[in-house]
Amino acid sequence: MAHIDYFLFPLSPFTYLAGDRLEQIAQRHGATITYKPFDLMSVLPRTGGLPVNERHESRRAYRLQELARISKKAGLPINLQPAHWPTNPAPAAYAIIAAQNAGGGDVGGLVRCILAACFAEQRDIADETVIRDCLARNGFDENLVNSGMITGAETYAANTEEAVSRGVFGSPFYIVGDEKFWGQDRLDYLDDYLAELG
Repeated sequence: MAHIDYFLFPLSPFTYLAGDRLEQIAQRHGATITYKPFDLMSVLPRTGGLPVNERHESRRAYRLQELARISKKAGLPINLQPAHWPTNPAPAAYAIIAAQNAGGGDVGGLVRCILAACFAEQRDIADETVIRDCLARNGFDENLVNSGMITGAETYAANTEEAVSRGVFGSPFYIVGDEKFWGQDRLDYLDDYLAELG
């Protein structure tokens, strides 16, 4: 059975625009997923990247056009200038990690809920009430927002180091064995690769 390590940053609009395609692909091929929230902002300078506000204007302008195009094609509404972006991604990341450790709910749904809160609903994903809402809506104990904080913080830091060591430099980023796929627009290639694995 194939396994997908999914490195994600809760403030990435491209991760939001992936929707539930990863989960659909995994289900189709009987693959499992480990969700690995990581700190992209600390990874960027270590891997040759720049945060959005430090990129050339031509790159920033193109990014907005691309997001609008992907949003239309994916049928997912997006605010190109979210009210709460950037914000502190750590609390949401900790909650995703705690939920995955606890089990019993829909981790993929939780990730999508948090991303949609930022990019479609103009909510602050650093706000505990927003995280609690997403946890509860996806079958998890909303108190994981507190009880999972220490383990979440440790795992978040470990995921970030693992990301750098495994060649991750953006989000979303999917790894199967030695094969790496960067971006929601590479999900078709991931689908093809899993089909080849049988």
